[in-house]
Formats: sequence, structure tokens, C-alpha cells
Amino acid sequence: MKYILVSGGVISGIGKGVIASSTGLLLKTTGLKVTSIKIDPYMNIDAGTMRPQEHGEVYVLNDGGEVDLDLGNYERYLDITLSRDHSITTGKIYKEVIEKERRGDYLGKTVQIVPHVTNAIQDWIERVAKIPVDDTNEEPDICIIELGGTVGDIESAPFIEAMRQFQFRVGHANFALIHVSLVPDMHGEQKTKPTQATVRDLRGLGLMPDLVACRVLVGEPLGIETKRKISMFCHVAVDQVVGIHDVSSVYHVPLLLKNQDIIKFLQKRLGLDSVSVSKELHDKGEKLMKRWKDMTDVIGKNKHLDEVSIVLVGKYTDMPDSYMSVVKSLEHSASRCRRKLRLEWVAAGHLEPDHKINNPVQYYDGWRRVVAAQGILVPGGFGQRGTEGMLLAIKRAREYKVPFLGICLGFQMAVIEWARNVCKLEGATSTEFDGETQHPVVIYMPEISKTHLGGTMRLGLRPTIFQPGSEDWSKSRMLYGGKGTIWERHRHRYEVNPEYIERLTSAGDLEFVGRDEKGERMQVMELRDHPYFVGFQAHPEFCTRPLNPSPPFLGFVAAAAGNEVLQEQIKQQMESFIPPHPSGMMASESALKQLGKKTMANGTEVVVNSP
Repeated sequence: MKYILVSGGVISGIGKGVIASSTGLLLKTTGLKVTSIKIDPYMNIDAGTMRPQEHGEVYVLNDGGEVDLDLGNYERYLDITLSRDHSITTGKIYKEVIEKERRGDYLGKTVQIVPHVTNAIQDWIERVAKIPVDDTNEEPDICIIELGGTVGDIESAPFIEAMRQFQFRVGHANFALIHVSLVPDMHGEQKTKPTQATVRDLRGLGLMPDLVACRVLVGEPLGIETKRKISMFCHVAVDQVVGIHDVSSVYHVPLLLKNQDIIKFLQKRLGLDSVSVSKELHDKGEKLMKRWKDMTDVIGKNKHLDEVSIVLVGKYTDMPDSYMSVVKSLEHSASRCRRKLRLEWVAAGHLEPDHKINNPVQYYDGWRRVVAAQGILVPGGFGQRGTEGMLLAIKRAREYKVPFLGICLGFQMAVIEWARNVCKLEGATSTEFDGETQHPVVIYMPEISKTHLGGTMRLGLRPTIFQPGSEDWSKSRMLYGGKGTIWERHRHRYEVNPEYIERLTSAGDLEFVGRDEKGERMQVMELRDHPYFVGFQAHPEFCTRPLNPSPPFLGFVAAAAGNEVLQEQIKQQMESFIPPHPSGMMASESALKQLGKKTMANGTEVVVNSP
């Protein structure tokens, strides 16, 4: 097993995740099997209880793991399926060490950071790196490890020390380090002192970078003189200094790194030429590179493409990373439709009547964006704030035949809007907002804990069964290639109240075309007489891929671009649909532990999450 550690210095949030993912993608194009691990030094067990404004999107995995959004980058770029164990936090490590101490596993020794915590980190990495993550179901050849935060952080110290030891455990020929640093541009002059300082700190901690990846946020790309200066003061050769400047799309970053011969360097440094690669994987890798270049060519021609305008009406629009996977799904879909995406952000609360009095500028600006949009999207979220604004945006989409997509909370709000304005159920709402409502159209799921928040939602990969007859008209089903059963990831505590289904569906064109394996939980809703009005209780955005967009998002963007584009994409999906979860999707040992088999009423055997 070969390991590549990606660390960061100077500031956080400069793109370690994209650089780690891009490096993995380039290695995969050579036919290697690549996996990835993210280390987050915070004390939380996982990201599940964090506010979106605090840490960005909470990304959900097949096995229900709630993890950092960088794992979404890994899955999207590498087209792999990770498990909750591929996310390491200080909380997880300390919990494991303390549990061992309580059991007496340390035989009475004094438990310390070194060696017990550092050994636990190394053991975890070695164990998880071997888990198959792609459809080959084979052990990966190389593992990319991203260390969150920056070198010098107090909370990162145990992980830095663990990695210092790890390089000797696995051997110099099997361990390489990419250090990502900021090179600020000061009035046209690129400054190297921050990079010199962070590399000096790293070397003082016992780690020597093999590649220094310099992020240039503004100004010109990294200059040759800047490279030479960093080479001189950071004890690396000039060809070990690579520059990553801002580009029109993050999908250009792999090509930017490739043009600086990063593959050749890593092949030599880690002896990758000696790794056996089958002809099938070699050819698959070459095809991947060609398709990736074709995709970036389309993105590069954005200014010449027709525009498609989408408005996102959400709760956390002040922190766009809260909707990272939603945005990526829209980008992937626009690229497939050969359209330039123009995404408008509207805080749902700005659309509410009270805001017209409190801040009329925001109110009218928000509605201007909604009215002008070719498509209206309401994503997930928690809590009552802004929900009345969501209802108003959904009502407009329904009445004015504007393509609409609702995800999780957006799906529930679409059902509530229908209940109030079509079924005339006055005051209909969710018990999340009003526990005493006369019409609880959306209710708390009975099996979910009301006292513990972390890891207690309905989480992970679940099947959705399309209902009989939907194959004749359902756009959602056709976008999934006409399949009867589909798989998507869930993250929710509330669901549509089964007691209201008959009243909701008898009032007009609303159909719950997708339900759970028992037929009791509503998971996909759709309006018949509408260009595109679809809601998903699941989060299909978590399974989007640059070269294989999420079907509901693809249909939404295509419908926003026009019915002709939608029909073209439906035809293509019916002919060559690639499931976001192919047959080899559940190679992860951790995921398998969470799954069990169930025989459907029609005799079909499916894999479902156990209770």
C-alpha cells in the first residue's frame, strides 16, 4: 500500500480537499485503485451535529456516516464509495482509546498521547486503507490522506506526530507528503515567506514535504522565480514546487497538476511503475482522462453556451458551502445539458411578507430573482425559520409552471403547500414547526430519538420503489432509466404523515410515485400536469458525479432549459442510464455491517438498512 499525505499551512480552506481529490483522480487515470481518508482534528465524533454555517455541508455516506464535505469531493472525483471509517476525528480516536483503557486492553499501563493515541491513529489508517471502495471490490493500491486544519494547530499535534511515526512504519518508498501553502500576491509581487515559515514548522515536527503545492488566490500563476525561491528556502527541487492558481472551474485543477508532471514525480517517488495494473483498468483510466478533458472543454466554452437560470431558496444562503453537493449537482447537470449555469441565492426569509416591512430592498430583490428564474430549487434544512418564504416560492413554481425541485425539507414543504392551497387544509404544517397543529401533514418519525441528536436520524442508503403505472408518465422514473427500484441516501427526522396520503392524492395531480420497501413512507412526489415538479425525501445530490449527474437534478436543469432539452436527457437516460450506486457499490466492510437483505412482496430481493 502506498500513502500520500496532504497537509496544509498558513490558512485553512485553501483547497486541500480539491488538491487531494485531483491527485487521486490523476493516479486513477493510470489504472491504479485509489481510496481516501480525511482527518478532522475536532473533538466531535462526526459532523452530524454541526450547524451548516459552522462547518459547511454535512455529507452523508451509504452507511449513514455524517462526515466532512471533503469526503464528497473524494467520492465525486474518484467515483468511489467511502464508509464512516474513512473519516477520522479526534473524538473517534479518543473514544476508541478510552474504551480500550476501560476494558483493560492496555494491561495497566499509563495511557498517553504517545504511543497509545498515535498508534491508534496509525492502526486506523492501515485498517481502513485496505477496504475496497470501487466496483473492482479489490484492495486499493494507494491511499490519499488529507489532514484538516493547518500545521501548528494544537489539536493537530497528535496527528502530525502519528504521521511522523507512520512514514517509518510503512517505509520511505511507500509514503509521500504534499504540503499545500498560500502564496499571497502583494501588489503584483508573490510573497514566499508564509510558505517558508510553514515548511520550516513542518520540518521541525519531523515531516519533509515531497511536493509543495502553492495556492495563488489572486494575480498571475506561480512564477518561475517564485518557484526557485521556494525551492531554495524549503529544501525541495524546483520541479517539486507546483502552482495552483484560481481557475474557472475546480475540475480544471487535475489538468493543471498534470501539466506540471505531478504524475511522473509520484510514479518515481513511490515506485508506482512496479504496481501491477490490469489492461482493463489501464484502458478504463485512459478513457476516464479523455472524458474528463471533454467535460472541462465544455466548461471552458461556458461563455459561448446558452444560460440556464436557477434560484436556490434556502435557509443557509449566507454560507454557500452548506449546499456544496447541491451546487455540484447543478453544475454537473448543466454541463451535461451544455448550458451555462447561473445560480441565484435567495434567503427564504427574505420572501416572507414581514420582511417587506423590515427590509423592503431584500424583499423585492429576492422576489425579483425568484420571478426571473427558469427553475426554483428548495433544498434541505432544519427548523422553522424561512419556511413560509419557501412555501411562497413553491406556490409560484406550481401555479406558474416553473420547473421545481424540492429536496428533503423542500419535499416536505411542497407537500405542505399542496395541503394548504389545493386541499384547503387550513394551517397544515409539520410538527417540527407546530406540535399542536390541526393538520400534521408532516410528522416526527416514530423510531427516531427525541433526546439524542447525533447519528439518530434516518441515515444512509435506502431503496425507493416506484409505484405501478408510474413508468407511463413519471419523469423521475424515466430519468432513472425506467428502473423500478432506485437507491439514494437519506438524512431526516420527519416524514409525510401516512394518514393524509389519500386526502393529498385525491385532490388533483399530486402523486407519491416513489415509496419505501413497505409502501408506508413517501419518498418521491411528482405533479402530473407540470413541466417538472418533483420532490425527493432523500438527498440525491450526495451521489452526483461530474460524469454522471444526479438524475433528479439533471431533469430539473434540463426542464429549466426547455422541454426539448428535458426530452433529450430522458431519452439518453432511458438508453444508457448508469446507476449512482452500481453493483459493486457496497464493497465497504463498514457499509456491509449496516445492511441486510429483504424480500419484497413481488419476490425481488433487495438490500436495505437494518433497523
